[in-house]
Amino acid sequence: MENRKIELEDIKSIQEIFPDLYEPQIKLAIIEKGTWMKIKEGEMLMDVGQYIKFMPLLMSGSIKILREDTDGKELLIYHVRQGQTCAMAITCCLGDSKSNIRAIAEEECQIIAIPTQVLDEWSTIFPSWKHFIMRSYQSRFEELLQTIDSIAFQKLDDRLEKWLHERAKNNENKIIQATHSEIANELHSSREVISRLLKKMESKGILSLGRNKIEMH
Repeated sequence: MENRKIELEDIKSIQEIFPDLYEPQIKLAIIEKGTWMKIKEGEMLMDVGQYIKFMPLLMSGSIKILREDTDGKELLIYHVRQGQTCAMAITCCLGDSKSNIRAIAEEECQIIAIPTQVLDEWSTIFPSWKHFIMRSYQSRFEELLQTIDSIAFQKLDDRLEKWLHERAKNNENKIIQATHSEIANELHSSREVISRLLKKMESKGILSLGRNKIEMH
């Protein structure tokens, strides 16, 4: 990770990406207390069992939030995208508890790290910050329900196709860089099953398979 102090000229970017944080005082507080971080693709921001020391405000890029089962398999819970934060990170920060999720940069990301010590205080004195946190909880709760529904009610081939389209949309690119094992982990399946379904989709003209990449049609 590369860190730097936040400068006054960053206010414009903060306002454009987080327009709901409208109070001048909250933007100045972010500049004073926050740290600008650049995270490389594939780099881990937080891991299961670690104490979380900051809440991320995502300025650019995409972060995937994963859960791990007792066998070490990962399940994709949701993505954090530009203009969003991680509700589970907020929960761990406020409760001073260890993380129960893993956060990995899907692509190069830039975040503003807000230290845990100020979260309670900001929710008390800045109405826009309090509303932003509550909306983050609500949107993540809805995404968690969608994830549960997809696992419980959707067939794996439908889940796979949805995952591919969402990944392509997030990347703004029809080419998805991912191994079959990585996809299997995120969808809580096996590499063999994912490979078979991808070949089936290729035969239908939905996509083309390459070495560690998939091109959507």
